[in-house]
Amino acid sequence: MMQMVHSRFNALLSACVLSLIATAGWSQSITWLGTLPGGDWSYAYGVSDNGVVVGVAINAAGQWRAFRWTASGGMQDLGTLGGNQSFAYGVSANGSVVVGWATNDAGQYRAFRWENGVMQDLGTLGGDYSAAYGVSANGTVVVGEADNDAGRGRAFRWENGVMQDLGTLGGNQSFAYGVSANGAVVVGWARNAVGYPRAFRWTAAGGMQNLGTLPGGDWSEAYGVSANGAVVVGVAINAAWQGRAFRWENGVMRDLGTLGGRYSRAFSVSADGTVVVGRANDAEEYYRAVRWTASGGMEDLTTTYASLLTDGSVLHEARAISPDGRYIVGWGYNAATRRYEAFLLDTLYTPPCTLDGDVNGDGIVDDADLLIVLFNFGNRCR
Repeated sequence: MMQMVHSRFNALLSACVLSLIATAGWSQSITWLGTLPGGDWSYAYGVSDNGVVVGVAINAAGQWRAFRWTASGGMQDLGTLGGNQSFAYGVSANGSVVVGWATNDAGQYRAFRWENGVMQDLGTLGGDYSAAYGVSANGTVVVGEADNDAGRGRAFRWENGVMQDLGTLGGNQSFAYGVSANGAVVVGWARNAVGYPRAFRWTAAGGMQNLGTLPGGDWSEAYGVSANGAVVVGVAINAAWQGRAFRWENGVMRDLGTLGGRYSRAFSVSADGTVVVGRANDAEEYYRAVRWTASGGMEDLTTTYASLLTDGSVLHEARAISPDGRYIVGWGYNAATRRYEAFLLDTLYTPPCTLDGDVNGDGIVDDADLLIVLFNFGNRCR
């Protein structure tokens, strides 16, 4: 009897140990992504729900190259369209589709969509330049900016091989930076009739909607949008001519503040619209990576996650947050390597393990706990 119980106990204990090992990677962490071989810096611009990161890094030849990083495979150079430069901005929810720009063999900049090792040129609107900045959750809708036949940059929405010009707000230029999960809502900025940039929200039914500015300001730009398209984030000028991160919802543009300095920008928002990331100036006007929530306000990620950083390391800019809000990516200074690198911040908090089998409360599940159970086997409280 004792041998059978002890065997079961050892099996359960082994299972617990294996479970702890399996979940060890699910605690808060900061991963510096390094560079391409021979390079000396990298920046991250997008992250998927499963922690796939995309961005740009310098290679040994000093060329900008789009990269896709995974925990298992490291940093992968995605190549070009025949030229020598590329830049990745967006990634699908599952990490399989990457978008950005790359040079072709004629030296022209072209929007690309990368999947399964193949980089596809998405074309232009009649000119010779285009760049992609955002992609829908399933990777089928791409948004960005492309020259038309008059050489004017226009916001575009690409789907099934067709690039659509989204127009302007009365001016001659527009850019699209973000797209909702289903590809139906596009955000960016466009010039109005007097030439000022204004944040917009576009839908097929309503066209391009001017989101306005902060009180007293005269320009704004939108960079990110929630999964359902209802929340938009970006930057707008206030009455003091200071650029401020904003969150727009239901027609109201809210100034998200700073870290004591004058400027801030919001680049990305979680799928549910509750968590915003970007950069803000501190009291000494240094850029810091930030996260904003309604309950916590604007927080300096370098301070919040100081325990995960080597002394001297700083998170300068948060460019994207995964749809579920778990991962944040951007760039900062890695004191360990003495260079600027892309980072992946995993914000998931796992509470300390509690062992239900620790009957005597000494912090260890051992034979003493087993004997207590055996001696009390069959008894009940009265």
